[in-house]
Amino acid sequence: MASKTHHVLIFFFLSISFLYTEAASVDSLDIPSASMNKTYKAAVVLPATYANNKKAYPVLYLLHGGGGHFKDWLTQTPDKMLVKKLADQYNIIIVMPEGETFGWYLDSPFDPKSKFETYITKEVVQKIDNSYRTVRSNKGRVITGLSMGGHGAMYLSSRHPDIFGAAGTMSGAMDMNYSKFRINEEFAKSIKERFEKLLGTSDVSSELFVKNSVVNMAETIKLNAMPVIIDCGVDDFLIEVNRELHRRLVYNNTPHDYTERPGAHTWDYWQNSLPYHLLFFSKVLKNNGVNVE
Repeated sequence: MASKTHHVLIFFFLSISFLYTEAASVDSLDIPSASMNKTYKAAVVLPATYANNKKAYPVLYLLHGGGGHFKDWLTQTPDKMLVKKLADQYNIIIVMPEGETFGWYLDSPFDPKSKFETYITKEVVQKIDNSYRTVRSNKGRVITGLSMGGHGAMYLSSRHPDIFGAAGTMSGAMDMNYSKFRINEEFAKSIKERFEKLLGTSDVSSELFVKNSVVNMAETIKLNAMPVIIDCGVDDFLIEVNRELHRRLVYNNTPHDYTERPGAHTWDYWQNSLPYHLLFFSKVLKNNGVNVE
């Protein structure tokens, strides 16, 4: 009996060791920004298979929301292993860069210290490609994010189809016109003040708001012919701006995947949403011939 128990324990610990060594790993990478004269960190999740072969891996750029930072997708989801599990499931590198609490992933015309479009598309992508074995073309780069990051993913991919080959948004702020958000006066006042610091104005009718809002890029999205996935919770304060983008894409006959699900602007919703985005992207990457089996 003792011998049998001993063998069971050995098998148990070997199994645990195997699972541990086969799990995705997380790198914390310093990525300097010449455009902002500052160095930010990014989290990079490498699938377990990455260490055992010489293949080039596709990359998902996963953006955080307003008020957040690069670590959010690793620390805020109810299941703290979610991103690692998905990296392993789909054999994809997942990069979570910094976008600051209200950077909107664009180059501010007002604040020289906020140039996150340049940072992501030039400095982050270049650093990742130089640091890891990646597919160095838009066929192997996809991008999505939540809330502000959802807008950022659609904004960056629409303006840089040469860099990204597919895009998504979860609960995205598809219109920067915050008067269309279902929010209280206190929240609206806070957003107004932040936009004044970012854009130099809070006038939602100004050209800066209009030209930089993804909802007004429907024709560009159509011309790019990029695979796009959009979803939002029916109780989310951003549901109407998501519906409006959907309507415009339907009107101009742009193929896209659009879903509304029960849920609000919460990490429970985004934890449920992200696997659908990875499934969508995996099909795109497979069609592009860059997926890793």
